[in-house]
Amino acid sequence: MAATGDTNPLPTRRKPSIPVSDGLRAYLRRYRRERDLPITYERLRAFHEVIPLTDDAGKPTLWDTVIYDSTEMTALNQALKEVYALLKVDGDLSVVQHLYVDRVDFCTFGNSTPFRVRIVNAYNDNQDYFYVKQADASRLYGLELEHLLSPNRLNFLTHGATLVEEHVAGIPGDMFIANWLGKRSELKPIRVAKELVKFNERCFVRLLGDMRSYNFVFVLTPDFEEAQVRIRAMDFDQQSYDGRKNFYFPQFFKDNNPLVRYCLRHLRPETARQYEREEQTLILQRASLAAERLGALLTQMAADPIAPPDKVRTLREGLAEHYGRKAYLKCESMGALIRENLESLRRDIARPLPAVPVQE
Repeated sequence: MAATGDTNPLPTRRKPSIPVSDGLRAYLRRYRRERDLPITYERLRAFHEVIPLTDDAGKPTLWDTVIYDSTEMTALNQALKEVYALLKVDGDLSVVQHLYVDRVDFCTFGNSTPFRVRIVNAYNDNQDYFYVKQADASRLYGLELEHLLSPNRLNFLTHGATLVEEHVAGIPGDMFIANWLGKRSELKPIRVAKELVKFNERCFVRLLGDMRSYNFVFVLTPDFEEAQVRIRAMDFDQQSYDGRKNFYFPQFFKDNNPLVRYCLRHLRPETARQYEREEQTLILQRASLAAERLGALLTQMAADPIAPPDKVRTLREGLAEHYGRKAYLKCESMGALIRENLESLRRDIARPLPAVPVQE
């Protein structure tokens, strides 16, 4: 992992929503992502009042709690419970009768302008969330690639122009940097650094961009000595859209500089390369296990114009230089570039790394 760069590869303008093509819709049906849903994004837009939502400290958030007409609430709440049942238990309503919809929030920030639905267990007050968004082809490809190539499984459903996503639990990256980084004894610095290297590589290989600190979360798992750490993406709006190579490296965003500097202090370059190779190997193993499904996805992705041709050309030139492979210059789509990235990994894995001390 290189040091932080001088450039901050932010999106130059709001990314347009990419329609879901018939081919992508067929893929989603084949793998049971496309389902009949009792709710649509447009139906949730029919609220008539908003209340600003504050955090525990009383500070305003980016969310507003929305209020619907009283004549709509009973039917709407039942429909949202049915959606949650489809997402979690394949539609079995008999096991979710004790749940109720506590709140619906709306966010105008970002590309997806999502609704967040809070579901509560009436017996024990345990809460869960899911999101209702506008279906966008870029986001759908991002979710599916995360499911297939990362260590994380993702549940999501589509219905026409509506997307339903499960909640990704964890500590938002910006909050982790402010309140946890270097301040908690149970977090071993090398484990944080190791996971950043792996996350950086995952994003780059599958071309997931814009991983600023508030677009990913830290998941901490207590171990018998120190906590284990995993970084998970929670925003997939910028999947394979931008033409700048560095846009797909989380390490180059200014928001992430404190995290990158912290990791560089605790990680030798040789060890960073070891962790990078570990993640590359795991990515190839995941790709092999899901070969048929991944192949169908990338074939459809190559057929979809999810990025302007000039961005594809700019990115393929950057990747060709990065990997030292002219084969990239023949790629005409983002799907083809991801396939070529995987091929670059296969070639690189065939070259052994020099021996370095193993750092747990």
